[in-house]
Amino acid sequence: MLRRSLLALALLAVLPAASLAGPFTSYGPEFGFTSGPDQFFVGGHLKWGGVAQQLDFVPGVDLGFGDNATMVSINGDFHYRFQTRTTWRPYAGAGIGIHFLSRDNSGPSPDNSDTVTGGHIIAGADVLAKGGSRFFTELKLGFSDAPDLKIAAGFNFASR
Repeated sequence: MLRRSLLALALLAVLPAASLAGPFTSYGPEFGFTSGPDQFFVGGHLKWGGVAQQLDFVPGVDLGFGDNATMVSINGDFHYRFQTRTTWRPYAGAGIGIHFLSRDNSGPSPDNSDTVTGGHIIAGADVLAKGGSRFFTELKLGFSDAPDLKIAAGFNFASR
């Protein structure tokens, strides 16, 4: 209970910063796999660029399948972008998530469901693709009840 209350307070603390950033600057699909649970996932995200200098707020929703379970994750991430002299833009960050997990039980017993929270540390990079979108790859290392490892790829399409 205490963990969920702290998570709710953290989300409330983040909302004013996101609202001051104005409309989102990009959006896009993402896909990949996780370990702990071992799943393939698809999802989408919005990106508010410039929440602070070189800092982006990136909320997202993912749907994972596999390991006899289905998981819906709602994440709130912050990415700090490093300046480079190349077309690749590396970033590092952290985030929190709420994970709704439904486990499939074999036999006549009912399925189990649970709601858990956790955090993750992020390392990634994006590069300009044809048509003005940006392709990205990302690694998330989870702690608490988040997936242990999450590897993702996807696109950011400009909203304007």
